[in-house]
Amino acid sequence: MTPDIPRIVLVPGDLSGVGPELMARLLADPANRTRARLLVTATAEELDSFAATAAVTIADRDGIEYLGTDYRGPAIPVGEVSIAAGKRALADLATALDLCADGGADAVMFLPLNKGAMGQAGMTEEDELRWFAKRLDFDGFTSELNFIESLVTARVTSHVPVSEIAEGISAGKVLETIELLNRVVAQTRTSTPRLAVCALNPHAGEGGKFGREEIDDIAPAIELARSRGIDVEGPFPCDTLFARAVGGDYDGVVTMYHDQGQIAMKLLGFDQGVTVHGGIPIPIATPAHGTAHNIVGTGKADLGPSTHAFDLAVRMAESRRATADTDNAVAGAGAGTAGAGTAAAGAAAGVQVSPR
Repeated sequence: MTPDIPRIVLVPGDLSGVGPELMARLLADPANRTRARLLVTATAEELDSFAATAAVTIADRDGIEYLGTDYRGPAIPVGEVSIAAGKRALADLATALDLCADGGADAVMFLPLNKGAMGQAGMTEEDELRWFAKRLDFDGFTSELNFIESLVTARVTSHVPVSEIAEGISAGKVLETIELLNRVVAQTRTSTPRLAVCALNPHAGEGGKFGREEIDDIAPAIELARSRGIDVEGPFPCDTLFARAVGGDYDGVVTMYHDQGQIAMKLLGFDQGVTVHGGIPIPIATPAHGTAHNIVGTGKADLGPSTHAFDLAVRMAESRRATADTDNAVAGAGAGTAGAGTAAAGAAAGVQVSPR
């Protein structure tokens, strides 16, 4: 095995769902095992069980390292939400983050989670991205980035109640989301990104008749982004914007809330969808679908999104390693280390990625 290939931590996600069998199917493909050194938060016996459920054989396990798990608790029931499943998922994610933070791995790929289970197990943050940020003591801007072959999206608010969406919209947050999406698209799709921003209210607010968020927050953020050299337009009603975007008018879209973008993206490419956790200093990717309790063990779980997520994790890890090598060279020359460190943090934050 090539010694300089990236190190990816694979987390099976919520063990009550399809994550373990999807992990086994990924590891059963010998091509995946040659692209990265794979560290799994499971034991060898557990991986045998995952493979049996998936009806696959992982014949050659060279390149797979078993990290085991810090979870100590009751057996996890299959096909249902449980505290046990949530505790196991949080324990495994903590292992993965800590290993990356300590330099023992380059990126994380996790299989589907259940936020309800993690909440029952003690996660108080709105989602795993904010939990990641807290564990890493990172207080900068974060946003989920969603990938399909034809489009990338980022959202201003994420896993919050619909009743709280409007209060989460501010010019500053809209601007930060535009800037993050612009960096991502510039380094994954085209050096000249064309971005669009969704409105929050019906018909983009109709000049304030249906709400003032477009006037007070969204449009000013767009104008400020344009003054900084970003090619971005809007705010546009989302019921027409995605048809234009997928038709080629735009490379990326900023949405105001979770379902505003996710419904469109999953209709356009459910078998492609990947979520990248942007902003934090560790590359993390996951398939953009849930635990699918109703099809566990049936062989019906689509491997496509997991394959794309693994590909992104590898590419991000390669980029992170390349940036680190550049930083080391600059440090050795005795110049520019502070600026290089900032660049490294940006690259590690889900910026230098590729859709496939």
